[in-house]
Formats: sequence, structure tokens, C-alpha cells
Amino acid sequence: MACNMALNPVLTQEEAHQQQQQQHLQHQEFQQLQLQQQQQTKWQQHATKRRRCHQHWIKNLQILGMAVIALSLTGPGPAPCHAQQQKFRTTPHDLQVLEGAEAMMRCEVTNLAGAVQWTKDGFALGFSAVIPGFPRYSVLGDRKQGVYNLRISNASINDDAEYQCQVGPARLNSAIRANAKLTVISAPASIEIKGYAHNSKVEVRENQDLQLKCIVANAKPAAQIVWYRGNVEYKPEKRDDLVEEAIPKRWTTTSSLKLKPGPDDDYTEYTCQAKHKALSPDMPMRATVQLSVLYPPGPPYIEGYSQGDTLRRGQSVELMCRSRGGNPPAQLIWYKNGSQIRMAYRTAGRLSENIYAFTAEAGDNKARFRCEASNVMSQTPLKAEVDLSVLFAPTHVTVMGPTEARVGDIVPLTCTTAPSNPPAEIKWMVGGRQVRNTTFSKTISPEGGWTSTSNITAIVEPHKRSLVVICHGLNMQLTENVVSTHTINVLYPPAPPLISGYIEGQIIPAGSVQKLLCVSSGGNPLATLTWYKNDKRINSVIRAADKSVSAEITILANVTDNQAQYRCEASNSATEIPLFQSTTLSVHFAPETVKIRIEPEELRPGMQAAIICDSSSSNPPAKLSWWKDGIPIEGINNTSKPGLWGGTVSTLEFRVNITQEMNGVVYTCQSANEALQRSVHEAVSLDVLYRPKFVPPPSSTAVGVEGESLQVALQTKANPTAVEYKWTKDGATIPQGGEHRIFADGGSLNFSRLHRDDAGVYSCSASNTQGKAMLNITVVVEYGTSIKTVSENIIVNPGEEAMLSCSVEGKPLTEEHVKWERVGYDMTVKTSTTFANGTSYLHLKDAQREDVGNFRCVADNRVANPTNRDVLLVVKFAPEITKSPTMMRAASGTGERGRLPCRAQASPKPQFIWRQDKKDLPINRTYKYEVEERKIDSLTYESTLIVDKVAPADYGAYECIARNELGETIETVRLEITSQPDPPLSLNILNVTHDAVTVAWTPGFDGGLKASYRVRYRIVDREQYKYIDGLPNSHKLTIAGLRMDTLYLFSVMAWNELGQSAYLPDLTRAQTKEAPPPSQPASSLGGGPPTTSQTPLGGTSAMLLVGVGAGIVVVLLNVFVIGCCLHKRNEKRLKRVSETTNQPGKTATIEMYAPSSYNDTVTGETLSSVSEKSESYSNEGGSQPEYIAVSP
Repeated sequence: MACNMALNPVLTQEEAHQQQQQQHLQHQEFQQLQLQQQQQTKWQQHATKRRRCHQHWIKNLQILGMAVIALSLTGPGPAPCHAQQQKFRTTPHDLQVLEGAEAMMRCEVTNLAGAVQWTKDGFALGFSAVIPGFPRYSVLGDRKQGVYNLRISNASINDDAEYQCQVGPARLNSAIRANAKLTVISAPASIEIKGYAHNSKVEVRENQDLQLKCIVANAKPAAQIVWYRGNVEYKPEKRDDLVEEAIPKRWTTTSSLKLKPGPDDDYTEYTCQAKHKALSPDMPMRATVQLSVLYPPGPPYIEGYSQGDTLRRGQSVELMCRSRGGNPPAQLIWYKNGSQIRMAYRTAGRLSENIYAFTAEAGDNKARFRCEASNVMSQTPLKAEVDLSVLFAPTHVTVMGPTEARVGDIVPLTCTTAPSNPPAEIKWMVGGRQVRNTTFSKTISPEGGWTSTSNITAIVEPHKRSLVVICHGLNMQLTENVVSTHTINVLYPPAPPLISGYIEGQIIPAGSVQKLLCVSSGGNPLATLTWYKNDKRINSVIRAADKSVSAEITILANVTDNQAQYRCEASNSATEIPLFQSTTLSVHFAPETVKIRIEPEELRPGMQAAIICDSSSSNPPAKLSWWKDGIPIEGINNTSKPGLWGGTVSTLEFRVNITQEMNGVVYTCQSANEALQRSVHEAVSLDVLYRPKFVPPPSSTAVGVEGESLQVALQTKANPTAVEYKWTKDGATIPQGGEHRIFADGGSLNFSRLHRDDAGVYSCSASNTQGKAMLNITVVVEYGTSIKTVSENIIVNPGEEAMLSCSVEGKPLTEEHVKWERVGYDMTVKTSTTFANGTSYLHLKDAQREDVGNFRCVADNRVANPTNRDVLLVVKFAPEITKSPTMMRAASGTGERGRLPCRAQASPKPQFIWRQDKKDLPINRTYKYEVEERKIDSLTYESTLIVDKVAPADYGAYECIARNELGETIETVRLEITSQPDPPLSLNILNVTHDAVTVAWTPGFDGGLKASYRVRYRIVDREQYKYIDGLPNSHKLTIAGLRMDTLYLFSVMAWNELGQSAYLPDLTRAQTKEAPPPSQPASSLGGGPPTTSQTPLGGTSAMLLVGVGAGIVVVLLNVFVIGCCLHKRNEKRLKRVSETTNQPGKTATIEMYAPSSYNDTVTGETLSSVSEKSESYSNEGGSQPEYIAVSP
């Protein structure tokens, strides 16, 4: 009694009630296991010896399970109170762990008697080592040792909670429990200075307010923020900090600084650093910005010249302008006398420098050089100035005055210096004697310095040919002197000229060379000789001696020299009228040109034309003659008249009747000077005008293919040859130019891409100034077939005749270009075709259900690719409901929305009716039931029954009725609780290469949850398996890395979050190929058709065949036995679940009904695999078995 009372303070009334329910369920499970044992014992009596061996393993395992359950049951009888009580050996304690790490909550119990489970914030996690719904939670330990440690992998913020280790009462042991809090620490997710990237520059004006806000996001607990100025911690008088819970269980810390930066803050770095216990000191989390404070520069200063210094012209000068400080660095600009001369400057840090290097010139004297410094912060530029002083001598002196004079003339002379600083002095020398009676003046030069000027007069003395005057310019301070010389010539007249080299009246043949020489003696200066031809000056070769001069001309005699006057003139400064002598030449010359005239100018067939030959001037007169094709033609009206250059012009003509064939005929006129034995020729080609005439084309029809290009080219003969072509079709003009798809290019009609509408008659008009001609060309466009329309919604009653139509367009198009086909259908039995007006008709007699489907209309005229379209024939038939496993079952969890599919084929559209327990469901009249219907294709329809908030009473069978005017069909769809998936229905080989096999499977029922698949395989004579998981949403898998020429066995299983199915029997096999194809690498997969390798049996003995057959029978028998066991076990478990769920006042929970990994794994098949295949399983880590695969 005392022991029983000890439980009251520990367990509440609700907990005691739950414990009684659990004990009741354990008792029911024990009774069911006993019943199952009796049924299996009876079945073993009729099995073979090998079956008894397998059943013996199953029986032993079941007895062991019943023993374990019996030991866990609480007995009804009293127990001694002095039994040792269960207590904690290791009590759970509070634990702190980093996010992502592993947490181990320890709980060890001494004298363990009751069941142990953990709770999280009051929510029970269950008694299983693998906790449903918490894949990262697992209980590690040993019941014998009383160890129940809760391991949490990859800890997250959601795991931050209070946990309790609970030990239930058993055999008068009181329930005990212990709490421990798990605190998950999460490092900050990020740190940033708002608005600025890490290590970025913050540009701010001097004394402008600046706020820096540091944000450390999503930490647990909240992080602290430390500010640094440079590498020194910065502690302002005031800063604003804020901590907010941005998302549940994560805090964001914000810290704001308000600054008013000055020049000293330029280049300064401000850093905010997050401090948190989850952060490593070696890897601080920081965000840094660097200030760039904008402020004006310092005043500029000039180096390289001091005020008052003097420079010499030609001296190198380097003026350096510098300015310190400022952000951005100062922009320095040099000015000379207010004009900008240099903008290029350089910076180093906050120092700016602009160096202006130049060579001092006269213009730099008293020049003002100014340097200005400024940046974006400057209101006005800062300045520095310097004035230069440059000394220089005059570069030259200039003497101005007459260069010629007669004896006794008084000549004025002026000497002027170039600018000089200081002013230059001037000295004169005339005829070798210094002259002192001079005038002197100086003026300021605009170019800098002074200009000096001096004037004198000189008298020309007799008996001299020239007077030399010298002017000196001296800069006394620089001791530099420049000199200029001026010469005055004394003038005397020359003697008259004399001509030699030709006697007047002498005949000169044209083309010969004739020289004439002119000589003049005396005079100062010597005479200037000039030759003239008919008063036109000509060049000559001048040769001067001491007291005479000659001029020679060389003449290549031509027509212009006949009767030409050549004159030689002699003159100098002393002669007012030139002295001269002349002579006249006589030259024989041949005609230079022959010109032919045609009268009239335009020749047309049927008229008479005069062809006239005019010869140019000739001395003596020329002789004319006409020629055609080398044969002379007699001319008429031979006349002569005076011509140019003293010659004679001659004319000769002949007449001819014009025809079209004379166009292009050539006539030649010859003009000969018999004295010189020279002649000239001229030819004329008759230009007879006539209208165009087409050259007949090979054919009046042009054929092209649609989509390709086509050119129709026509040629004409015409004069003038400038023929204008115009192409038209149906009165519309074809445009010129290649930018159009159809364009004309002279006599060519071009189609860049033919279209069927381009066919027709095209007219080409060719015209010139004489008339026009016309020609018609027919263009035929061939194009591939295309199906315009097909018959739709062809629905007939059974036994009626159906007619399908297919309208085709194409050229050419005949009945043989359209055909009907259907794969797997004999078109010769019930069908026939007709063709009319581009439409093909398919006639089908006595239409039945098997005729339903698509008939394909194929059009092909071999001009382009064939085209086809499917035409659906529908024969009315009663609904047929799809009976696939995935459509006959559905699953849903309690409280969820269940979806039961029902798919049927029918024509016309069926009506779906849903029933349960022979009663129509109130569809869409309550929130409980709802139906969604959709049309999958022309014959297939689907109705989905939606059951809202599924309750235990909703599980079971539902009837789906599909009905139309031809009948109805009924099928049962079951709604079950979500469970582990069924095995796949089949496994097939898709492809085999030398080192890879591609398999595909047909999925079974997925248990109402998303299913995944695992394939196992092994070499046929090995026991070890290898495993590979399939890709998501895929029902096929390529297994690579296999041995060549090796036989493998393959199997597949399915699993979801509630458990796994059994593997299919190892009946699917494939043998890899012997060697890879030569065109692909060894690791690639073959692309051939799917194959299944088989062991060749040709040539084997009958004993080998018998042995192989016996082995196959044994394997099939084992599969059958294991399948029966699994089927019975599943039926019993489902029945137990259904019965327990339907009990009033009972709740179906995961703890009660979730299938155990242990029970799912230890089946007859699994036991066989463990014993015969040497596989190893472990269930402590999770619901999925771990595998040990030995490489073959």
C-alpha cells in the first residue's frame, strides 16, 4: 500500500490513464502474437524441409519478442515494497552548445524498471530510439545499463528548449523525471556598416555631420559591438545602441555613431567589431570604412625663381608650383600674362605639384607667371605670382635703301635692330669708311625690350661697279654684336643683241630640232636676255661671261613654228627701252588629226547617210582616201581650203544606204603628207538605232521550289543598248532592288525565297528610245504538302460507318501523295480511301470499340519533308475504370486531406458517383467531401474525391461509379492510413554496356507519402550486395563502374519516412558486354537498345540444363514462402491498426501505430539475407538500415 501511494505525487491522473492504455495495448499485442504463432505452426506441418528451416528462424524470433513483451508487462499481483527503487545515476544537466554542433543530454538510471522517454517543452518524444518527426534526434544507450542519452545532431535554434528525462512506473517503482535546459548559441549571421561595403571609402565634407550605423544580425544571445578608430578602441561620449529580436530566438544589435569629421579624420578608418561567445578570437567579425574628408587645399608657393633675379635669353627655367593639403588634392594651373599655359600636375598623398619648364625668350621679359590652386571645396582659387626679367641682344639688324643707283645719285639708308634689352647701339661703315654723321632713336618693342633705329645718306661715286654699306648692332651689357651688309650697284647700258643658228627661208621638217643663240656685250649690270615667240615669252639657257651674256633656245619644230617670229630682247636697269633682233621660221608638217562626220547624226534603217572626212592643216596639203575592211572606197567631193599655221585643210566624203545589219560596221579615213611620208588615220563605227529584240529563251516556263531562290534571266539586242526593263504580274509592277523578296534587276526576275503565291504569268517589257518589245514567262512554284484541316470530334455509334477527312495543300498533289496509317492496325480489312479536291477521305466500316484511336494522315509529295496529323476516331463505349495499384489505393494521415483518384475511359463523357457503405456521399454539400474532375485527353477523365480532415471512421473502401449512356462500371478505391510503401511492381533492364547497366522499375503504392527507391546488385556468384539510391522523381537508374563481361543480379525496394518495403526477388539479371566500343571511352555508357544478358546454353549437356532449372524452381519457391509470410504479417498489422483506431475513446498516435524499424527489417526475407548474404544491419542510428557492401 505504501508503494502504491508513492506514485501519486509523481504521476498526474492523465498520465496514469495513459499508462493504463499502454499496458492494455501491450496485452493485446501479446495475444495477437500468440495467435500468429499458432497459425504459423499449423502452416509449418505442410511445408517442405527447407521451408521448416526458414520458419524455425521466424518462430524463434517471435518467441523472443513475446518474452521481451511479457517481461515488460506489469503483473497484477502484489510486489514486495522493499524492492530497490529506480533512480537517476546521471541526472541531465543544463547544456550550452553551438549551433550546428552535436548536443548530448545524458540520462542514466540505476535499477531501471519502467519505460524511459524524453520530452521537449512538455511534448513527449516517444520510447523509440529513432524519434518520428525528429530525424536529428536519437536515443543512444543500453537498457541493461540504464543509459538513455538524447543525442541531437546539427543543433539549431529550434532545439533551444527544456528537456525532461522521464522514467515511468513499473513493478511498484515510482515514476521519476529530471529536467535540463539546452541552450543553443548562434553566432551572428552578418555584420555591416549600413549603406557601406566592407573596406569602402566614405566621402564626407569637412565639418559635415556623419552617422555610422553598425548592424550585427541574427545572433543568440545578442552580440556586443565595439568601435575602433584606427587600431584604438573608440569610446565616444554618446552612442545609440539597440537590441531587437528580429526573428524568433535571434537578436540583432545596432550601434550608431555621430561624427563631425575634420581634416585630421582624412584617411582614418572606423571599425565596428562584434563580440560574441560563439565567435573565435582568432577570427573576429568586423566591418570597416575609411573616411575621405573633403577640405580645401593650402596656399600655393613658387620655387625656381626669386623676384629680382635676371635671366639670359636661351637660359633654361623651371618654375615649380606646390600646394600642400586638401582633399581631393589641389588642382594647380599655370598662367602667363593671364593666359593658361599648363594644366598637367601630379600628386603624392596630399601634396600637389605643377612644374613648368621652358627656355627664356625675349617675350618672357616682364611677363607675369601666376599659379592657381583649387579643388571642389575651394570657393575661390588660391594664387601665387612672379614677374621675370630677361636680358637679350638683338638677333639681327636690317638695312633698308635702294640697291641700284647711277653715278652722282644721293642714296638714303636706314638701319633698324631687332628687340634688345638693354637697347642696342648702331655703327655704320660705307665704302670701307666709318660714318659718324648719323641719327639714332629707340622705341619700346611690343615683343619686349627696345628697338634701335639710325639713318644716313651716301653719294654714288664714278668708276665703281658697286657701293658696299655695313650696319653694326651692339648690346654693350651682353657684349654681343650683329652685322648686316647692303650693296648698291652702279648702272651702265648694254650693246644690241645678235641672233645666230638659222637663215631665214630655210625649210625645217616638223619634229626636227633647231637651236637659236642670242648674244649681248657690255653693260652694268650685264644685260638680261629674253626670247619671245610671237610676243610670247619662252625660256632659254643663260650663260654669262666677264663682259657678255648669251641666251640659247632649242626648238622641236612643230606646226606652230611655221611662219612664227622669234625675237631676242636685251635690257638692264640702265635701259629704258629694250634692245632686240628677230627672225621668221618655215616648217613642213603633216596633218595632226582626221575627223569624220556623219550626216545625219542619227542613223536608222532605210535612210541614206553621207560620211565626211576632214583633215587638219598640213604643209604641203594632205592626200585623203577611204577604206573598209582593208579595201579602198572611192570618195567624192574632194576639196581644200587654207588652214592654221600657214597650212591647208582637205575634205573627202562618200554616201551609203543604212540597214540594221550595218550597225557596228567600221569605215577608216587616211590623210597622208607625201613630202614628209607621214599619215594619220581615223575610223568610225556606224551607230544604227533600232528597238529591242528578245533572244528566245530555252523555255517559256520557269519551275522553282518554295523556300528556295529562283532567277529568270532574259536577254535582248538593241541600239541604243540602254534598255529599260519592266516586269509585271497581273498588271502590278515588280519593284527594282535587292531589298525586296521579289525584285527585278534589268532583264532578270529574282525570287530570293519562293512562295506558292508567286506562281503565275510574268510579263517583261524591254524598251529604248526606238521602241519596245514584250515577252511572257510562266512561273511554276512547287511546294511541300501541308495539312490544312482534319475532321474533328468524329464520334459514331458501334456498327456505324465512320469517315475521316484530311485536307492537304501542296504542288504537285495527287491521290498518291496522301496516305493513312496506324501502328498495329490492319488498314486493309475495314478501311478504304477516296480523294477529291485536295481532300483524302478514310472510310471505316462497322466501327467497334477496338477501332477507337488516332489514325494518322501522312502527306508527302517529296518536295519537302512529309507532314502528318492524327485524326481521332471515337466509337461510343461504356466507361472503363483504370485498375492500376496506384489508382486503387490512397492514403492520408489523421486530420489531413485525403485524395482518392478514379480514372476512366469512356465516350461520351462519363458521370462519376462516389459511395461509401452503399450510400452516395454528400458531394459539395458539406465541407467534408469535395470532388475535383478533369479531362486528361479526349477519352480519359478523372474524378478525385477529397475527404477533409480525415478521421478514423473515414478509412476504408469507397465505390467509384463511372456511368454514361452505354453503361456503367464500379470499382473500389481504399483510403488507408499513411504507411510504408509497397515494393515496386517490376524491374526491367533498359540498357547494357561494358561497364554500366540502366534499370527501370514500375512503382507500387507509395503509402501516401513521397517514396524513394534503392537498388541493390551483386555478381551472380557472390554473396555481398552493393547499394545505390535512385534520383528524386525518377524511376530509372544507371549503375556504372561494373566489371566487363560479368553477370549481375538486380533488385529494388521503396521507402518513405514511415518505413521501407521488401526488395523484389533477385530475378532481374544482366551481363555486361565484353569490351567498350572503339568510338567511346571506357567509362561512357552505351547507347544501344536495351538488352538483358543471358548465359549461353548452346552446346551444354542435358545435366547442366536440369541443374539450372532446378535452381530456378528453388529460388521461386523461397520467394513464394517469404511473400506469404510478409502478406499475412501485413494483413494482421493493418487489421490491428483498424481495430484499435475504431475503438471509442482511443487516439491513433505515432507512438502506438508507427511501424518499428526493427519489426519492418526482421522479416523472413531479411533473416535469409542476414544468414546467407552476410549482411549487417544496425537500427540505433535511424530507421534506414546501414549496409556493408564488399567490392567484387
